[in-house]
Parts: sequence; C-alpha cells; structure tokens
Amino acid sequence: MHQTPQITKKILAFDIDQTLNIAKTPIPPEIAELLVKLLNYFEICPISGQKYEQFLLQIVDKLKEVGVSEDQLTHLHLFAAQGTQYYNYDIAEHDWRQVYNYPLSDEDATKITSALQESAEELGYWEADQLAPGDEIIENRLSQITFSALGQTAGTEAKYAWDPDMKKRQAIVERCQTKAPGFLYEIGGTTSINVAAPGMNKEFGMTHLLEELQVEKSAVLYFGDMTQPGGNDYPVVQMGVDTITVRSHEDTAYALRGILGIISALNK
Repeated sequence: MHQTPQITKKILAFDIDQTLNIAKTPIPPEIAELLVKLLNYFEICPISGQKYEQFLLQIVDKLKEVGVSEDQLTHLHLFAAQGTQYYNYDIAEHDWRQVYNYPLSDEDATKITSALQESAEELGYWEADQLAPGDEIIENRLSQITFSALGQTAGTEAKYAWDPDMKKRQAIVERCQTKAPGFLYEIGGTTSINVAAPGMNKEFGMTHLLEELQVEKSAVLYFGDMTQPGGNDYPVVQMGVDTITVRSHEDTAYALRGILGIISALNK
C-alpha cells in the first residue's frame, strides 16, 4: 500500500455510472488520465453493480489507452456486482484474478428472473421489442440478477428518457417483492434494478474492501451520485465512510484535480 506523506486517505473508491462516466459508456479520457496519476498515490477501487467484463471495457481498457503501467494496475481493485465479486491484478500472470465471489443459488436466480420479467410484463414495462440483436433485459451476474429495461447496449439518450423519476422501476420492485420476497432490490443507473441476496449491497462490498486492503474506514474516500436515502450508494454513507456526492463525471474530475493539486503542493 502506498501513499504520499501528510495524505490521510489511502483508498479512493468510486461508483461508476454517473460518477466516472456517462451511464454504460467507457470512462472519458480525462477521467482515465486522472486515475492513472492517482494510482501513484492511492489504491483505486471502483465498486458497482456492473459485471466484471464491464469493468474491463469501461475502465481498464481506457486506462491502458492512456498508458497505465502493470505496476499501477496492482493498485487498482475491481469490486463487481456491488462488491460481491473482487478482482485484483496478478503481475506475475499479467492478468486479473478473482479473489472471491458470492454467487446466488440456481434456484434463487430463477426465482428472481421470473419475478422481474412477470412484473415488468404485467406493468407494461417489458421492452423486448427495443433490444438490439443479441442483447438481453435480464442478466445473471452470478451474485446478482440485473434488470436493464432497454438492454445493455441501448443509446444513452433513450436510457435517460425511459425512467428519469425512477417510478417505473419502483413499481416493478414493489410487484417483485410480492412475487419473490426476501431479496435485496436496488435501483441503479438509468434503467437498472439489481437484485441480490439480503445484505449484498455496497455495505457488504465496502466491508470486504476494508478487509481485503486491511484499512480502517477513515482511510477511504468514496465518490457516488446516489448517496441519498434509498440510493445504491447510501449504504456507504450509513457505514460512516467519508463520501463526496457528485452529479456527473465532470464533478468527479473537478474533485480529483483538486486532490492532485494538494499532493503537488505537499511535494514542493
């Protein structure tokens, strides 16, 4: 673990959609460049409901495009599916390795999938006719099931327009809770609902982050866009982790430039 003297934080943790990027798109070059610089001083930990492969496409590939080194990648930690899956970089193998995974049972995955589809169909929110070829509305991410109303590859404009006030997804969740009670339902991103076993939210992921990296809560600074009660970043706030609420990746970039500015001043 590395850090600059006089900097009390050792970990910068991030939500992804609307925090590091425009939802479901790769991080922009400026964010990639800032993260590469910050990897010299901090452990960087994105934690999101997205699957591992999306972390590679949206973050890791973009860091490589701006020149991240293998040594820097050893300070990047991928907490997929709200932190119920953790991957770190094995420099000897030149690849990522899965450290842990807490998958749903096949029975629970089937139960959740059926409840999501039935609820969306009954409410008139099943948009299968909008899907791109090969895309899907419900995806099994092993430790969680994710409903994406327009699929994964729909355009950003369409996704933002589908449920801006979250009322459609709230209605789907309410109906699902009667069909498949006892699971954790979280609304995230622009069209998504993540469903997992009870307790498998970002508090679970952040607790394991602290354990895996052997740090106290005071060593972590978290960035997220849904830190309000009911938002999928709120469990991090409830834990007492220092949190910066952002509205967009532009807000995050502004804050990260400030952190780098402080480090530069301390090093003079």
